Amino acid sequence: MADDRRLVHLVDDDEAVRRSASFLLRIEGFAVKTYASGVELLDRIGDLPAGCILLDVRMPGMNGLEVQQALRERGSRLPVIIMTGHGDVTVAVQAMKAGAVDFIEKPFEKAVMLTALEEGFARLERSGRIAARAGEARARLEVLTAREREVLEGLVRGHPNKTIAYDLEISPRTVEIHRANVMTKLGVSNLSEALRIAFAAGFGEDEAAS
Repeated sequence: MADDRRLVHLVDDDEAVRRSASFLLRIEGFAVKTYASGVELLDRIGDLPAGCILLDVRMPGMNGLEVQQALRERGSRLPVIIMTGHGDVTVAVQAMKAGAVDFIEKPFEKAVMLTALEEGFARLERSGRIAARAGEARARLEVLTAREREVLEGLVRGHPNKTIAYDLEISPRTVEIHRANVMTKLGVSNLSEALRIAFAAGFGEDEAAS
């Protein structure tokens, strides 16, 4: 019986490939949704269930690399496995550099496909755990006042109390009070625990990206 939590989105313009690959995947216990083009997949991106995307690279209209790029631009974190024709090594390398989990060559061997999918679902599970931790961390930070969040942001940047006080135009003693309140409200006993929560919630990402 297919496990809906292990869903494969199969994108290929060749109906014979969609039919044969779907049959193989369902036998192996996967649920499968098929798409005749990358555009069809992208049209449903807003309510696409979690799963791995098996994406053919050579399709009319949008090719696989263009679809992969569009998925990233639209914020999709679903793992992508590229299906290439024999000899499309350059294309496969491009796809991997753009974040694809793996590539498999047509006609593909069952073992190769299953190995690639196992890695894809492992990546999806890790991503899900990270997202869950981020949501939990953001919820914990909701109890902080605006000033306490500003102090925490200063700590995330590695600034000492005096620097935070100067930046916020308050006294170092006031910073110490806010810092103590942050620890109490987050239920932590030291700065490293508070920073772990802050980093999990995405604090400091803007600085890292710039």
